[in-house]
Amino acid sequence: MATTPEVRTDRLLLTPYTPGDEEAFVALFQDVRVSRWMGEGPSTEAEDRALFGRVFTEVYARGLFDVWAVREGTATVGHAEIKHTPESGGHEIVYALAPDAWGRGLGTELAAALVGQGFGRLGLREVYATVAAGNVPSLTLLRRLGFRHVRDIEEADGSTTRLLIRTREAPPEQLDG
Repeated sequence: MATTPEVRTDRLLLTPYTPGDEEAFVALFQDVRVSRWMGEGPSTEAEDRALFGRVFTEVYARGLFDVWAVREGTATVGHAEIKHTPESGGHEIVYALAPDAWGRGLGTELAAALVGQGFGRLGLREVYATVAAGNVPSLTLLRRLGFRHVRDIEEADGSTTRLLIRTREAPPEQLDG
């Protein structure tokens, strides 16, 4: 069974979740400024608590993929994952930061760290991301890290999600995280 490692960047520490992280997890996922860009969009508090429980009972217990609490100092400021997804046909990075952490370059630092885990520890040749077409800040961030557009995915609700890819051949200077 794989164990999710701690990952350090200049300003962030990614750690496996602990049961004490539930309130911060739920608060992040309940913030509509964040959740509007994630998965199916905002969920109920009960659904987010159940999701947090599955991190332990399914993801960690079965070693399915890496999922982290993202910390800046003592504050939990985000969530991150790297996992195989059917949409991409490969491994996708997933990240979310609390609005208080926006606009300071932490998203770039976090995404670069996830790409680094994919290429380094996981030995991947390519890493994917899916981003809502309207999430311009995230699309800009990923393009800056060397991601390129693969195709659009039309969602059941009529919205569009962009599938992006980053290969090992992309500029490596952003992968130090």
